[in-house]
This record gives sequence, structure tokens and C-alpha cells, in this order.
Amino acid sequence: MKVKGILVFTTILTLSLNGMAQEKNKKFGFELNAGPSFATKDLADADLKPGVGFEGLLHYRFIGESGIYAGWGWNKFAAEESFAGNNMDFEETGYIYGLQFKQGVSNSSLSYFIRVGGLYNHIEVENDNGDIIGDTGHGMGWQVAGGVEFAIGAGWLLSPGIKFNSLSRELEMNEITTQLDLNYLNIRLGILKTF
Repeated sequence: MKVKGILVFTTILTLSLNGMAQEKNKKFGFELNAGPSFATKDLADADLKPGVGFEGLLHYRFIGESGIYAGWGWNKFAAEESFAGNNMDFEETGYIYGLQFKQGVSNSSLSYFIRVGGLYNHIEVENDNGDIIGDTGHGMGWQVAGGVEFAIGAGWLLSPGIKFNSLSRELEMNEITTQLDLNYLNIRLGILKTF
């Protein structure tokens, strides 16, 4: 009975390692990730509460362990009091792009990644009725991220990580211009499909 158990374990281990080797040959991926966001400083005079964010990304590995990524993201923060009034929401949305380096850890199902990229985003101000009362327009920002990936089979990976976004935009409301510097950490959990 012990021999059968050892043979079954060895067979499963061999098949999973073979599956991981095939994963590394796949060049494309699609990722969805989400998680809580934490502002690292006030937005103008607004003390932002913890928020939430979401991203959808396409990946392309073009040489070795290096690749590019691009996609769209959304983050939302609330503030009880701000320059724009009471009970306002601040939403950052827009486009993400950059370079990615991913490295496997030995012959395991684990790998780690590092990303450095840009943002082309804007910040919208919404009142408590959900009406947009201000918009900065799109502009450039930056992003750094890192995390790990666990192969869970058939081209699927689980991807927890952390990212830092920085975006500076000017908002003109009621003939007053306010500088908005949105800097935040986002703890994320993603699911990635490679093909």
C-alpha cells in the first residue's frame, strides 16, 4: 500500500512540474486583480479613508523572463470633509502600462514579479448622490508593484501582491485650482490566465 502511495505522489509531482515548465513557455496572460487601497498622505486637505481598487491587465513576455503589461484600473476613496465639500468620493481611473520581470523559484510552482510602469489617469470628484462635480482630466503618473504567483493548474495562477501608485493633477472647481497629489498603496489579489 505504501508503494502505491509513493507512486501516486511521484506521478502527481512529476505531472505538476511538467505543467509548470509548460507555463513558463506561454507568452500571453490576462489578469484581474482587486484589493484595498490606503492613501499615504492627504489629498489636498482631504483625509482619505481606506478605499478599494481593481485592475484588468494584459501581459506579453517578449524575452526570457521580461515582458510588458498594459490595462485599465479604477480606485475609489471617500472623505468626510474636503476642499470640495462633505462626504465626497475621489475616483482615480485610467490606463496602466509598463515593464515586468518575472522569475521562477527553483522547480516550484512559485514565482515572483516586479513591475515598473506609467499611468495615464484622471481623478473625478463625486458628491454623495454619485454626481461628478469635478474632473482633473487625464495625465501622467507612475506605478511600482511586486508580488508572487502560484500556479494552480491548467494555465491559471493566483497572484497576491502590493503596488504603489502616484498621480499629480490639477483640479479646477468654482474658479479655484487645487493641486491633487494622489499617492497610495494597494494590497491586491489577482487571478491570471496564461495562454
